[in-house]
Amino acid sequence: MSLAGWARWTWRQLTSMRTALLLLLMLAVAAVPGSVFPQRSADPNGVAQYFDNYPEVAPILDAVQLFDVYTSAWFSAIYILLFISLIGCVVPRTGVHWNNLRSAPPAAPKLFSRMPAHATVKLAKNSDLPERAEMLLRKQGYRVVRKGKSVSAERGYLRETGNLVFHFSLIGVLIAVGIGGGTSFSAQRVLVEGETFVNNLASYDSLSPGTFFNEQMLVPFSVSLDNFEVDFDLKNRTNVGTPLDFRAYVSSKLSPDDAPQKGLIRVNEPLAMPGANLYLTGNGYAPHITIRDVDGNVTYAGATPFLPQSSTYTSLGVLKVPDAEQQFGIVSFFYPTVDTLTTGALTSIYPAPIDPLLTMNVYVGDLGLDGGVPRNVYALDTSKMKQVAGGKSGVKGLRLQLGETAELPNGLGSVSFDSIKRFASLDVSYNPGGLWVLIFALLSLAGVTTSLLVPRRRVWVRNTDEGFEVAALARGDDPILEKVVADVAAELKATNKKGKK
Repeated sequence: MSLAGWARWTWRQLTSMRTALLLLLMLAVAAVPGSVFPQRSADPNGVAQYFDNYPEVAPILDAVQLFDVYTSAWFSAIYILLFISLIGCVVPRTGVHWNNLRSAPPAAPKLFSRMPAHATVKLAKNSDLPERAEMLLRKQGYRVVRKGKSVSAERGYLRETGNLVFHFSLIGVLIAVGIGGGTSFSAQRVLVEGETFVNNLASYDSLSPGTFFNEQMLVPFSVSLDNFEVDFDLKNRTNVGTPLDFRAYVSSKLSPDDAPQKGLIRVNEPLAMPGANLYLTGNGYAPHITIRDVDGNVTYAGATPFLPQSSTYTSLGVLKVPDAEQQFGIVSFFYPTVDTLTTGALTSIYPAPIDPLLTMNVYVGDLGLDGGVPRNVYALDTSKMKQVAGGKSGVKGLRLQLGETAELPNGLGSVSFDSIKRFASLDVSYNPGGLWVLIFALLSLAGVTTSLLVPRRRVWVRNTDEGFEVAALARGDDPILEKVVADVAAELKATNKKGKK
């Protein structure tokens, strides 16, 4: 076989419906790892945590792009091949379908008895049967052609139309997903009560852009977290302390001169902004802590988000003080309603701040902030540090109740627990292809429903010397085909009797 012959054979195989269905199945299977392993585009911290938990396996998985499934070379190859296969399959079928719509129904066969359903009716007077058959079949929605003593009728082209709409909609979904994913972005921001962020790259804690995304696509706006409220279950004894509702009250502006617009963000109720939607993905406490050196100068001050470690909001926070005479860091736990276990360990027995307590372990040494390597703000690398309070240091860790101040060890100064604020974790995302994916998905559903419900059928009627014959043929299974023939024969026979009267 020549090169051109091989090319034609390859193209026929690629554009066959069987190949398209196989590629669609492969795409579904290829998407499974995206729900099993954390993805950099959606959960960069999860990927980093996976590398920490599985340092031997993670590089292997990363080499085969299992942390970037939807932008991987192998997923893209399946995606592109499916796109080409569908186009190569659907476009020729569209031309054939268009020609069929314009062509006349096929002529009546010579032997009606060879058709899957047929009937023979004897009538004495039957000269106007072709005219009556044409009128009857037209009323039933058939395209009809009368030629001599026979009538040819056909209906059900809407079935193929629905099939083509379904496949074109799949192509539309692929295009919308590709363009939407390429121009989309997903960003995260932890916002403490009273803080404001603006929609630019510098304001986000992390951002995962699409392939074609650029900073100019970000529509200017600002959002402030005014207040965050949580409703806890107090009535059900078995679920006391279970969160029932989260509410983030925010104020937004489209420009500095605009009046602030009040808004509310809840779980599954995002705030719609121009070019972005803001989702509530997490929350916790942000104790306001002030650290002063021995001379009373403030070296650290602010509300620090603490990450919840339990359903009762026992939370972990890290404070890094690089601007003191001696760098030091603090690993701190916050207990909203503190209690002591039988083992002597502290815990929180209720998620609301009824009896709050801060505990602190202090480390002195190199914080690693000057090496140019990005550091996790929620973790403290103690490999080059010495513990001077808490643990096995020989000095008890610090404990502070709300409003208290304690002296730091080694002449580091003092630390005070000033107040408690709440924070909200916001996910800011935008995908311009989302609406089009929905539209094409609905079109595909309508198309496949039409193709399944509308039968493709041909009916022929022929006048004979002794009466007439009726035959029918269906494309695919048609359980009522014989009933169709019987009904047409009965109608023609009835109209013949009326004509005699």
